[in-house]
Amino acid sequence: MHETPESDGGRSRSWWTRAQAASIERRRGNVAPAAGAPEIDPFPDLHIWDTWLLRDRHGEIADVNGYRLAFSLTAPADLLPGTRHDVAEIRCFYSPDGEEWRDAGPVFDGGALGQRQWAGSALYDDGDVYLYYTAAGDETADEMTYTQRIAVAHGGTVSAGDDGIELSGPWTHETLLRPDGEWYETEAQSRGMTYTFRDPWFFEDPATGETYLLFEANAPAPERPGDDGATAHRREFNGCVGVAVSESGDPLSWELRPPLLDATEVNQELERPHVVVADGRYYLFVCSHVHTFAPGVTGPDGLYGFVADALDGEYRPLNGSGLVATNPPEAPFQAYSWMAFAHDEEVLVQSFLNYYDFAGDSLDAIADLPEAEQRERFGGTLAPTLRLALDGDSTRLRGTLDAWRIPTPDEPLPPADDSELPGGDALSGRLREGGSGGGYAGGPSGAVDSEGDNSLGDAETGDDGGSHGAI
Repeated sequence: MHETPESDGGRSRSWWTRAQAASIERRRGNVAPAAGAPEIDPFPDLHIWDTWLLRDRHGEIADVNGYRLAFSLTAPADLLPGTRHDVAEIRCFYSPDGEEWRDAGPVFDGGALGQRQWAGSALYDDGDVYLYYTAAGDETADEMTYTQRIAVAHGGTVSAGDDGIELSGPWTHETLLRPDGEWYETEAQSRGMTYTFRDPWFFEDPATGETYLLFEANAPAPERPGDDGATAHRREFNGCVGVAVSESGDPLSWELRPPLLDATEVNQELERPHVVVADGRYYLFVCSHVHTFAPGVTGPDGLYGFVADALDGEYRPLNGSGLVATNPPEAPFQAYSWMAFAHDEEVLVQSFLNYYDFAGDSLDAIADLPEAEQRERFGGTLAPTLRLALDGDSTRLRGTLDAWRIPTPDEPLPPADDSELPGGDALSGRLREGGSGGGYAGGPSGAVDSEGDNSLGDAETGDDGGSHGAI
C-alpha cells in the first residue's frame, strides 16, 4: 500500500502495512542462537548499550591513524539496569584491530544539550568530527522530562598517539531539528504509549551525492470522524522513519522532508533507522519491540528491514514481513539495538546484550525480581556480532562472530557456520501479541518505557515515569 499525502508535495510515501506484518514469524535464518552470559566483557564497570561506529561520508568505518572508534550509551554498572536511561552519557571506545577495545572516556565534559543524551551517529569528515545525538529532556527544567530533539556536537578534535585515542573539546552543541507537527508529530500531539523524535543517522547517497539525516519519529495520526474505537486506538501506533536533507552537504544545515516509511497502525517505534547500500539496492533497517506493535499485529523484539531501488523508495519489507533477525524463543529479550554495516560480501550486525536470561512475555516482570537477580540477568555489553546475507528482497543469518568483533576492512572472515542457528522445534511457541503496552508502567500522557526500563516509572522505584522509549 502506497499513498501520497497532499502535504508530501507529490512524493510517494512507503508504508509498512498490517497485511505485510501479519506474516511475521520466527524461522530458520532469522533467529540468532542463544548467547548466554557474556563471555567477553572488556568493561565490567559499565552498562553499555546502543553503539555506533565513527564513519566517513561514504559510510565506511573511519580510520583514525590505524584506530576505529565506537560510541556507546553508558552508565555505571552498579546502577540497576532499569535506571540507566536517565543518566545515559556517550562514551568513546577505540581499537586497532576491531577485537581488543580500550576506553577513551566520556565524550563531553559538560555543555551537551538535554538532561541526558541518547543514541545518534558519528561522522569523520576530512579530520572534522560531527557527533549527532538525541538531546533527551529539557535541560532548563527542574524535573525529569522526556522531550526529544536532534542535536549535534562539533568543533572537538580526535587525535591518535602512542597511548591511543584522545577526544577533546571544546565542543559546540546545536539543536538541528525539532518536529514540525505536520510531517512529524509533536509531543503535544502524541496519543501513543510513547513518543519519539530521535536517533539521527548521517547518510550520503553514493548514487547521487545527496546528504541526508535519518531519524525515528511518529507521523501525525489524529482521530478521524467515523473511526470506531478499535481503529482510533490502532492509529495511536504511528511510528515512521523521518528524513532531513542538506542541499549543500553541510553537516550542520538540515531541512525536514516527508517520512521515508510510515508504520501507522502497525508499530509505534522504528528505532535507530540506518541504510546499507548493496548491489544497487537500499536496505533500510530499524529495530522494534514486541509491545510497540499495534493491536492485532504480532512481532518479536527484532531487527526489521525494507529494500528499495532508491533512497526515496518505494520500500518493500524484507522477507515479505520485514523481520530480519530476532532472539531465540527461550531468550526473547536477549539482544537489542541492532546496527548493520557492510563487510566484504556480507552484512555484519552489532547489538548489545540485554536480558539474556529471561523468558517472560514482558520485561515488566524483571522489576519483580530481587535487585541482584536483575543485575545478573542483564548483559550490559555488546552481543555476538551476527553475519547476514542479502539476496534481493530476502535475507538470512549465516552465523555469528564474537562479541565486540568489528573486522578490519581487508580482514577475511572465517567460513560461515550456520549449524548453531536454531530451527525446527527450537522455534516453536507463540509470538506474544503487542499493542497493549504489556502492562508497562505509564507516565504523563500514558507514555511508557519501551524496554520496561522506566527508571522513573516502574516497580524498581515506584515513581511516575515518562515517554523516553528504548534507545
